[in-house]
Amino acid sequence: MKIVKASEWKPRESNKQDNRAILSTVQSIIAQVREKKDEALFSYTKELDGAILDTLLVTEDEKTKAWQQVDTTFIEALQKAADRIRMFHEKERRGSWWNMENDGSILGQIIRPLDRVGIYVPGGRAAYPSSVLMNAIPAIVAGVEDIVMVTPPDKNGSIPATTLVAAKIAGIDQIYKVGGAQAIAALAYGTESIIQVDKIVGPGNQYVALAKQLVYGQVDIDSIAGPSEVVVIADNNANPAYVAADLLAQAEHDPDAAAILLTSSKQLAERVAGEVEKQLANLERVEIATESLESNGAIVLTEGIKEAVELSNQIAPEHLELMVENPWELLGLIRHAGAVFLGSMSAETVGDYMAGPSHVLPTSGTARFSSALSVDTFIKKTSLISYSKTALQQDAKHIITLAEQEGLGAHAASIRIRMEDEA
Repeated sequence: MKIVKASEWKPRESNKQDNRAILSTVQSIIAQVREKKDEALFSYTKELDGAILDTLLVTEDEKTKAWQQVDTTFIEALQKAADRIRMFHEKERRGSWWNMENDGSILGQIIRPLDRVGIYVPGGRAAYPSSVLMNAIPAIVAGVEDIVMVTPPDKNGSIPATTLVAAKIAGIDQIYKVGGAQAIAALAYGTESIIQVDKIVGPGNQYVALAKQLVYGQVDIDSIAGPSEVVVIADNNANPAYVAADLLAQAEHDPDAAAILLTSSKQLAERVAGEVEKQLANLERVEIATESLESNGAIVLTEGIKEAVELSNQIAPEHLELMVENPWELLGLIRHAGAVFLGSMSAETVGDYMAGPSHVLPTSGTARFSSALSVDTFIKKTSLISYSKTALQQDAKHIITLAEQEGLGAHAASIRIRMEDEA
């Protein structure tokens, strides 16, 4: 793993992929699904996934068989993770509120869950049952009553048993065998089998990400997720084996994943580099991790912790680990990060599976302006305004002044007519 000085290293501006080459393809898929609906879904599933299906909906029999195919230790682990996730997100819940002012007016906010949400669960290189929990449970806690999950089948038309078990534990009943851009189009516009949703959440490949971007406005989306990333800020007290392990945990996700160590200790940098090479040799996904580290990994030597923090804030990483002697003292300086992990025992992997907060986090620097998936992702807020006669009399002249300043005479007249009636 390369070691570079901070003065010679420039953080990547964005890890967002160039979608121009696939734009026309994704647009065509969306158009076909809008026009031909289920027919297009069956056709694309055959063409792109190699599966010939009679129905898109996962049957109860398939769900039962899936439960029988996994061992009890896996089920216990998922149950515990689900309980942790639920407990954490229960604390995010907020209720509607309103207050009566001294002039008799009532102002407030009505908070309601979305009616219907679609969750995309990726397939491909691996099954991700943890992502099912992390997307679905906050939606359920928010009060969303209608949740549908889409995920691509294998060539035999099957969904991984672990994914179906996770859906059962999370509380999802509607599961459809469709993936890719066509699944996003189905959720956004509806087909004979899949009813249109209000919001789509969940990560996917480049085609899925672009499809979500193109249907935004027809429905809401959570984000345009990019490859996973971690930044570790470490000092001399850090265990180099721990640091190396956590860098590799990100690198094995994807060749485009980014794993960055920021440290002012040359000794630690060299020891971590050695540990990375040592541990890399034992990984099952060694080729993926190697490509990730060569393309996007770096050990960056800074002048001090302050410079490391400044660089981290520029990167605005999805995951940030503070492996320093007093991480809580450093926390106040962190402005931009999807999730912060404090101390040597707080491996980022803990957040991926068990800690409680959803692991769906802003990527590609978007932590500068966006947040982790939460209960708030699945609610909408309606303002409540009830003006009394006294309140309107007090504010009328100011409202009229502002309306006339903007050249909106009818606005001013709607207030003036009420004042004339009271005269």
